[in-house]
Amino acid sequence: MVSSRTGLQVVPLKTKVDNKPEFAGDYLLRNLFLHTHYGEVIDITAIMLELNIYESIFKNAVTGSVVIGDTKNQIARLQINGLERISFKLTTPGQTAYADTIDASETTGNPFHVYKISDRKQENPTLTTYVLHFASREFMRNIRTKISQSFEGTLDEHVRLIMSDKEYLDSRKTLYNEATANQDKIVVPNVRPFTAINNLARVAIPENSKDAVGYYFYETTKGYYFRSWQSMVSSRGTFNRSIKQDYYYQPAKMTKQQDVDKIEHDLQTVEEYEFVNTFHDVAANTALGTYGHRVVSYNFFDKSFTEKDYHYHDKFAETKHADSTKSQFDGEKYAIAPTPVDFDNKDNVSDYPLSRISLQGTSQFVHDSETGKFGIDVAQDSTKLGEYVAQRNQVQHGTTIRMRVKGQCKLQVGDLINFPMKDVNVDRDKSAADKDRTDPRFSGRYLITKLRHQITGDKHTMMLEITKDSSAQSLSITATGKNRTTGLFNSIQIDDPAIGSS
Repeated sequence: MVSSRTGLQVVPLKTKVDNKPEFAGDYLLRNLFLHTHYGEVIDITAIMLELNIYESIFKNAVTGSVVIGDTKNQIARLQINGLERISFKLTTPGQTAYADTIDASETTGNPFHVYKISDRKQENPTLTTYVLHFASREFMRNIRTKISQSFEGTLDEHVRLIMSDKEYLDSRKTLYNEATANQDKIVVPNVRPFTAINNLARVAIPENSKDAVGYYFYETTKGYYFRSWQSMVSSRGTFNRSIKQDYYYQPAKMTKQQDVDKIEHDLQTVEEYEFVNTFHDVAANTALGTYGHRVVSYNFFDKSFTEKDYHYHDKFAETKHADSTKSQFDGEKYAIAPTPVDFDNKDNVSDYPLSRISLQGTSQFVHDSETGKFGIDVAQDSTKLGEYVAQRNQVQHGTTIRMRVKGQCKLQVGDLINFPMKDVNVDRDKSAADKDRTDPRFSGRYLITKLRHQITGDKHTMMLEITKDSSAQSLSITATGKNRTTGLFNSIQIDDPAIGSS
């Protein structure tokens, strides 16, 4: 006999096995332990109503929450006050390798730290619900420590030292560190470790793709990552990176003719999806400098100004994207076409660098080196800032879809998935020869940028936010600007004294 999540005594109907799921979304969570501040360890699995784990490439730490249904006033008896730890091991049956496991156990993993209790409610005279919020150990270490130190060498080496130093983050987790091409001597002036690493990420340049600028520093349930967007969508800066999972928006019920395993079918099925945003907000992206951007650098050493213009369509082929061009004959898979934006000229969205003007200060010889802000030739600082701003905007303001799927512990943010979105016109077009035709723009490869694991009852579901910075197929470019004709605008002077008189 065991206690259910409502406090009632129930008999388990079936014991789960490790090597095979019973259904898509099945999971193994043997225990969920709460480690109190005075050393007691309590299994709270029976009173857990919901478990959530959050990842994002835009966040520096994994966070989560446990919704508790308390029938015995455990919050008072255990003196829960936000100084506890939570440990567990979550796996998907049939996916039992270390890389496929969320291991937050005390013995082989990294427990989470409780930092807040919220939403306490008295549901009825015998039931109290509340939420325990937890985060990784590095999250708490970051709040409690500051860095005042100088570092010299490559930027990825700086990150490794900050992560491992016992006075700073003191992390015991795996750090997946992409080598940087630039190196510099920096002074960290009494700031938090995450802030110091994020500052390094803004100026980091990948060793395998020197035209790209900017890294992402984030944590998943598998470890920490300091890497570029190019490493997430390509391998060694050259080859397409492999897909982790295929997803389809397909009927939930299978026909008898479908010769496919039902669990595999359901794991690949998107239950629902919606567009969070697309690349079509041309006004916002123009103002943000995604397409055209002028950067003015002022060199404090020699008192000189340098102006450089960023041009989206000129730079697109120099960096890697979610849908990379495989051949020079494919054409570039731009997110926005290089066609004229006005009816009577030939300028496209990239031809207006005054859409955004940035001023940055830079200098050389700060540490007896001729390098500038990015640890390279100071003359390139303007160019690199324009590339960094545009690349970041293409990810944060690119095509983003939110979808709900069956849960799998093997997935994490930074993974690539394939989503061959069906063309909605296929079902209407009865003459269409290809019934499997996909959307020419929004189908294709996406990167998981945000992920939520949700455990409720017997089901494991995931909410994914997936992003791409390119188009599935090359855009047709046939439009040309017209020659402007004279005489369309005339200035007429009004001689009537009655008009405009007071």
